[in-house]
Amino acid sequence: MPSSDKNQWKRDTLDPVVKKFPERREKFQTDSGLDIDPLYNPEDLQAQGLDYDNDLGYPGEYPYTRGVQPNTYRGRVWTMRQYSGYGSAAETNERFRYLLEQGQTGLSIAFDLPTQIGYDSDHLLAKGEVGKVGVPICSLQDMETLFDRIPLDKVSTSMTINATASLLLCFYIVAARKQGVSQEQISGTVQNDILKEYIARGTYAYPPRPSMRLVVDVFKYCHENVPKWNTISISGYHMREAGATAVQELAFTFANAIAYVQAALDAGLKIDDFGPRLSFFFVAQNNLFEEVAKFRAARRMWARIMKERFGAKDPRSMMLRFHTQTAGVSLTAQQPDNNLIRCTIQALSAILGGSQSLHVNSRDEALALPSEDSVQLSLRTQQILAFESGVSDVVDPLGGSYYIESLTNELEAKALEYIQRIDDLGGSVEAIEQGFQVREIGDAAYQHGQEVESGDRTIVGVNRFTIEEPPIEGLMRVNEEAARTQIERLEKLREERDDSKVKAALERLEQVAQTEENTVPAILGCVESYCTLGEICQVFRSVFGEQDGALAF
Repeated sequence: MPSSDKNQWKRDTLDPVVKKFPERREKFQTDSGLDIDPLYNPEDLQAQGLDYDNDLGYPGEYPYTRGVQPNTYRGRVWTMRQYSGYGSAAETNERFRYLLEQGQTGLSIAFDLPTQIGYDSDHLLAKGEVGKVGVPICSLQDMETLFDRIPLDKVSTSMTINATASLLLCFYIVAARKQGVSQEQISGTVQNDILKEYIARGTYAYPPRPSMRLVVDVFKYCHENVPKWNTISISGYHMREAGATAVQELAFTFANAIAYVQAALDAGLKIDDFGPRLSFFFVAQNNLFEEVAKFRAARRMWARIMKERFGAKDPRSMMLRFHTQTAGVSLTAQQPDNNLIRCTIQALSAILGGSQSLHVNSRDEALALPSEDSVQLSLRTQQILAFESGVSDVVDPLGGSYYIESLTNELEAKALEYIQRIDDLGGSVEAIEQGFQVREIGDAAYQHGQEVESGDRTIVGVNRFTIEEPPIEGLMRVNEEAARTQIERLEKLREERDDSKVKAALERLEQVAQTEENTVPAILGCVESYCTLGEICQVFRSVFGEQDGALAF
């Protein structure tokens, strides 16, 4: 349909509807503010520079818009992970084993806040936070307990940890050794994405530049010693949760990724030595079609960035592999069962978009840690989508939709404009130091809040379709005794370990931190000597300094 015919169609078809229903005159937009036409056709794509018949290509082919594998879920469905961690290492171990028995295919660890920013459970600043939003890991002993009776050569583990990422990876490596599993055999991902912490999440410890060194040290060590490990999961999730739009999520994630790649190159690594082990972490929000288009645009953007900007030759370096989690910020305390529907739609967008791995939030997470029943239901949501819906039967089932292709193009174009603005500021680290990303996300979050408050944006059960609700019963609560038990275990560990080995290992780490030598082997030495997480981080604080605001839980 030529554009002139489309305009005629609008006049003949839409104008009478608007006259009859004037309330439908409002402007339709995606959540990112992209205008939505009532109809899409090939001419719309040609206007964006895409030859609909020739430019879409096939899944498994550069630039991977339609997927990084030619068969996607027809070969194997996505990895089903449920993000878990609370109370103590022993309690979380029980939850892990329960989830594996229920059919979960990968583990995902939530760490408590003291662990995330480098404090032991008995530190003054940890009081009231031990085990509350994740599992406390203070030493190798805790990591061994966490994976008791879980064979680390047979399970893939994702660890959401950033400031202390290299430490937790070392705890995991040594715990595997204790099981008789070599570091060459373990597989999984450590998030290790410190830049987004300064933008949106706040669990940083040291200033950005020494923190970047620790990130690259993990790249180097794993390239040489842990070949199956994903050394970073560059995250847009937390920025989106803080209020970013889909466009900002893409732009800021890839701007950070560019900074990591450049830092690794500056440290002497070759792009195809570490490129294949880079992974990503995105959110799945409510706007189904915009989210599908976002994932497709992300693959194409990353392929072109790696090939054209950094000269990657290995196709694996150009393939965007990503984990997706449904949107925690979309969950409501009001009418919590509505969250089941929200999470199902969000999970569907991730699957239609070709995610390699997925976590579905639980319906009661706006109120408390998810109960065992809620976690099981979230896992069943994934399993029903995988095995009953038919959504995994076709590769890129929405590919070729005029609307999806148009959105994909528009999201990519606007995200690239943002990346250019960040490049003009000197790159992601410099932009962070100038507060650019924080301001942009703050503006977007404010606009969203205003729309909800005014009623221009409907949140079912919150600002429309509300009801009187009885108190919610059966919510899960963390046992307050767990923190006391954790501290007692820590005190006993300090009494029983060899203090001379601890002192020697920490002194060696301090020496390494003051040079350009890779810190990971020295951290491994500390872990093997049963130094605690807090003790190791204190060495880094003494050498690197501490980022202002890092103590604010």
